[in-house]
Amino acid sequence: MSDYPFPRPSKDQYYLNLAKSVCKRSTCTKVEIGAVVIREDQVVSTGYCGAPRGTRSSQDHGFCLRKQLGIPSGHRYEICRSVHAEQNTIINAARSGTSLLGGDMYIYGKIEGDESTEVLDAFPCFICKKMLINCGLKRVICSLKEGGYKIFHVDEWVEDWKKGDIIDDKFQYGVEFSEDQPTVNKQPIKISAKLEKKMQNR
Repeated sequence: MSDYPFPRPSKDQYYLNLAKSVCKRSTCTKVEIGAVVIREDQVVSTGYCGAPRGTRSSQDHGFCLRKQLGIPSGHRYEICRSVHAEQNTIINAARSGTSLLGGDMYIYGKIEGDESTEVLDAFPCFICKKMLINCGLKRVICSLKEGGYKIFHVDEWVEDWKKGDIIDDKFQYGVEFSEDQPTVNKQPIKISAKLEKKMQNR
């Protein structure tokens, strides 16, 4: 029986709580995302969803550019004013000359607002996921909207993409799967007839 007077969080929950604190610095008007990388039980880098250093954020402008242009969530990230939390975490490590090799990244996400707003399935987008593979992380731990977190092993992502393709991922940011049909905002993702035929013939 534990001698602690209150429940002690696991290390994964502890580090995810740090990412939750980091997300409060986000400058996106839609979501707050925070990330931390841990190596050998040490915080080696953090990052949040925010505009490039010295530039005006969506909060400064007072609106989301992609939303104003009618771009659905999960698309056309090159037009987003923000750098993703995962990317900023990698960039901040590079600025300080810190290796992320073999580390674990914890990502926490929620709808922009106070503590009562909805928690997100903070799965990395495809751009971030490719970067996380290349920087040599071991695990990626993401908050879940239903509570708790999901642990991904990066080497399993690599194996999945060897066998299939990125479009096959069942855990995509902003994407829900219904009967194996990926959707964004409850609308099926449209792919070309040529690609669809190729996928059917695999």
